[in-house]
Amino acid sequence: MKTIVIKPLTSELTADYLDFFDNRAFTDDNPNGPCYCTSPNQDEESISRMVSEFKTYGVKETLRKYAVEMLNRNQIQGYLAYDGDLSVGWCNAADIESYAGFVPDFARKNTCGKTISIVCFEISPEYRGKGIASAFIDRVCSDAKTKGYAAVEGYAKLSDEQNDFDYQGPVRLYQKAGFVEAARENGQVVMRKTL
Repeated sequence: MKTIVIKPLTSELTADYLDFFDNRAFTDDNPNGPCYCTSPNQDEESISRMVSEFKTYGVKETLRKYAVEMLNRNQIQGYLAYDGDLSVGWCNAADIESYAGFVPDFARKNTCGKTISIVCFEISPEYRGKGIASAFIDRVCSDAKTKGYAAVEGYAKLSDEQNDFDYQGPVRLYQKAGFVEAARENGQVVMRKTL
């Protein structure tokens, strides 16, 4: 493994994003897949329309089609992890306001100013446990600070703390990066780092 490099998603990296979700994401039969990380950036109506097409076009094909459309409109934001030229991980992170219904309401009621939300991680199975999620968090925080954000948040589920990997990241991942608990409700914790 070469040095892992974290890059913000740009239109030039669309092919790498799709290649990651086409070929390396969820290859371990993870129950969260198949996925192209479209839901966090969709409202309920868009999700319902997308789901209604699953039987016609297939789940993965429909998700991919919506991802392409959303990528073309710059609706999906975040970071890709690379091992050389190969995309091996994804982190969906953007302004809290870009996540229509994905950020819990209790988190929105407890914000502390302009906030970046981390809502999803997916890392190729063979690259897990190598510090990529931590590298994502470091880059998100660094970029958020440069852009004048007050905080970065993640939304960890307490019930998944002992499981192998939760797409939102466990509490301990955020604690290791200097995040602290800001709010808690129904088994979910807002982990926040003030910048």
